[in-house]
Amino acid sequence: MPSTPVVALEKEDHQRDAEFKKVMHGDSAKAAGGVAALLKKNTEAQQIAVDEYFKHFDNKTAEGETLADREARTKEYATLTRHYYNLATDIYEYGWGQCFHFCRFSPGEPFYQAIARHEHYLASQIGIKKGMKVLDVGCGVGGPAREIAKFTDAHITGLNNNDYQIDRATHYAVRDGLSGQLKFVKGDFMQMSFPDNSFDAVYAIEATVHAPKLEGVYGEIYRVLKPGGVFGVYEWLMTDNYNNDNVEHRDIRLAIEVGNGISNMVPISEGLAAMKNVGFELLHHEDLADRNDPMPWYWPIAGEIGYMQSYLDFFTVVRMTHTARRILHGFAGLLETVGLAPKGTKKTADALARGADGLVAGAKKNLFTPMYLMVGKKPLN
Repeated sequence: MPSTPVVALEKEDHQRDAEFKKVMHGDSAKAAGGVAALLKKNTEAQQIAVDEYFKHFDNKTAEGETLADREARTKEYATLTRHYYNLATDIYEYGWGQCFHFCRFSPGEPFYQAIARHEHYLASQIGIKKGMKVLDVGCGVGGPAREIAKFTDAHITGLNNNDYQIDRATHYAVRDGLSGQLKFVKGDFMQMSFPDNSFDAVYAIEATVHAPKLEGVYGEIYRVLKPGGVFGVYEWLMTDNYNNDNVEHRDIRLAIEVGNGISNMVPISEGLAAMKNVGFELLHHEDLADRNDPMPWYWPIAGEIGYMQSYLDFFTVVRMTHTARRILHGFAGLLETVGLAPKGTKKTADALARGADGLVAGAKKNLFTPMYLMVGKKPLN
């Protein structure tokens, strides 16, 4: 196997993480989701998560950003991402659903149908079939794993560094009668516990962006994939138009990072190089955001309800408008004040909103894509 670059990895402590999850989240993993789960958090533990996450971003600006700032984030990549999802998971479920990714849209296609089609497309590009043993790298609360399991009849193992998300993913799998087809495992995707050559196929949907270096996570994927197996990924990348010497560009990139739990966004060229450097034979690569679609991928987070294709989507999309955000975030602040919501709820929601605005700005200026598709094969020899 080709060598991968040495990356400083965080020491894993599963017992510590499990104990923190128990204190912060309690039994909220079995709540209906969204607001119902959010209101069940332990305030003191949530404040620890807030402090640990935002210490990397508070009082940091694009104008004053230094290499040391970015290195500090990548050094604690796993803790940063874990606490981001401790804070953001319930808000994601409330505002977006159980599939934490973007997608392309077609005329007459409801929101959740478009989300599922995006997952089906990746599965078809990889060639996932019945009976395959497949790894989902960074599985969230298991929405895509459940959909791909139903679509292909494959067995999916979801890898996740956040204990709360694993609990929710397991809860949903049991609810949907899929526990025999799905398994969720705790772990850092930069240092997987699986033996070499374990999986017939691997996919990642907008998750490996959390890696401190793409070659590190792609190298681990290469290792656990069987020879002849295929890996497909929708990657978050900055486009070739991004210029790090441009303060406006850096501000957009930093907004995306703080609002999405990312330590280090990189350009398309680095993503492609990472795939090749770890040994993959690149079968296909394409920025799906560049397709000539009749509506942009970002219209829901921009609150552009004129693109809405179904009245059933109204309540999902209307929450993304700036007016609704102001009302909901103000209400979150009120709930914090009276003690009904844990401290940091509004700050987290505001960061997510800043991230959404950064994503939209990055897309409109063609600086960013959330769906750079790369499909690679591990050679037989």
